[in-house]
Amino acid sequence: MNTRTALPAALLLTTALLLTAMGCGPADAADTAAKGDQAAPKAGAVRTLTLAGYTTPREVYGREIIPAFQKMWKEKTGQEVRFEESYLGSGAQARAVVGGFEADIAALSLEPDLQKLVDAGLVQPDWNSGPYGGMVSRSIVVLGVRPGNPKGIRDWDDLRKPGINILTPSPKTSGGAMWNVAALHGAVTRGHAGGGAQPEAVLGQVLRNVSIMDKGARESMLTFESGVGDVAITYENEALVAKQAGKAMDYVIPTSTILIENPVAVVDTYADKHGNRDVAEAFVAFLTTPEVQRMYARYGLRAVDPAVAAETAAQYPRVQDLFTVRDLGGWPALTSTLFAAGGSFDRASASAGAAAR
Repeated sequence: MNTRTALPAALLLTTALLLTAMGCGPADAADTAAKGDQAAPKAGAVRTLTLAGYTTPREVYGREIIPAFQKMWKEKTGQEVRFEESYLGSGAQARAVVGGFEADIAALSLEPDLQKLVDAGLVQPDWNSGPYGGMVSRSIVVLGVRPGNPKGIRDWDDLRKPGINILTPSPKTSGGAMWNVAALHGAVTRGHAGGGAQPEAVLGQVLRNVSIMDKGARESMLTFESGVGDVAITYENEALVAKQAGKAMDYVIPTSTILIENPVAVVDTYADKHGNRDVAEAFVAFLTTPEVQRMYARYGLRAVDPAVAAETAAQYPRVQDLFTVRDLGGWPALTSTLFAAGGSFDRASASAGAAAR
C-alpha cells in the first residue's frame, strides 16, 4: 500500500463521516470543500465590496448611494459594509476587470462593456433579466458650451463648421465617447443632421474639429472646465453636475440625440470568490429602488423607474427626437458598423487626420 495516497483518502473519509453526522450528505461535503468551508457572515462582521465604475456617476455613488446602502445593510443585518471604489472610462474599466481586477460589482456606461465580462465568463449571461433589463440610470448626449454660448452652437451641424474646437473622449477607452458617436450617427441617419451627407462623412467633418480625446467622459469635462475648447460632447448629467458645482458652462440639447442607458451587474466569479454574493446582489437591487432613483436624479441622471421618471421630468428639458440604440439596430450591429477595427469611426478618423494635414 502507498501510504502517501492512503493518508489523504483516510482524512477525506473521516471528514465525510463528520459532516454526515452533522446532517450533511456526501454531496454537501464535496460542496463545502469546494467553497472552502466558508460560514455565512454573522452580525457584527465587516464586509468589503469592490465597485468598478465608469467615471461619470462617481459623486452620486460616493456621496449618496453608498452611504445609504451601508445604513440599510447595517440595520438589516448588523454588518458593516466597506466599499473600495474604482472609476475609469467604461471601456478601460471593463478591460481591467477582464484582466484580473477583482471587482464584486461592475457599474459601466453601456451594454457592450458589460458583455465583455460575460464573454470572459465573469458575469452570468442572464445579468439583464431583472428590472429594466439590468439598467439603473439614463442620460442623453448633449453639447456643453461656454456661458452665453458665444459660438452660437445650436445643433450637430454647427460642429462641422471650421474653427470650432471640440472635446470628446476616445471610444477606444470611454463608453461616453461611444454614446457620443452613436448620437451623431443616429441624428444623421434619422435626417436631423448632415444635410443629406453620409454619416461617416459627417463624422469625419466633426472629428476634424476635435482637438483633444481624453480617456474618459469625466477627464474630457475637466479639460473643458480648465478653459480648453468651445464645445464638449458629453452626458447631460456631466453638464448638470458641473453646473451644480458652480462651473461656468451651459449646454445645448441637439434636435436629435440618443438615450443613454447604464448597466450594473454582479461580477459573479469574483463575488463568489470573496463570499460576497448576498451583499453584492442586494446592492444591485438597491439601485432600482425609488429612493436611489431619486438620488440619481439629484445628480442629473434620468431615472429608469417610470414613477420617479414622471416625478422628476420637469427638471429635464424636452428632446425633440429622442432615440435609443435599438432604433439604430442594437449594439451588436452598431458596434460592428461604427467601432470595429476598420469601421466607420476608424475610417472617419483617418479621413479627418488626412484633411488636417
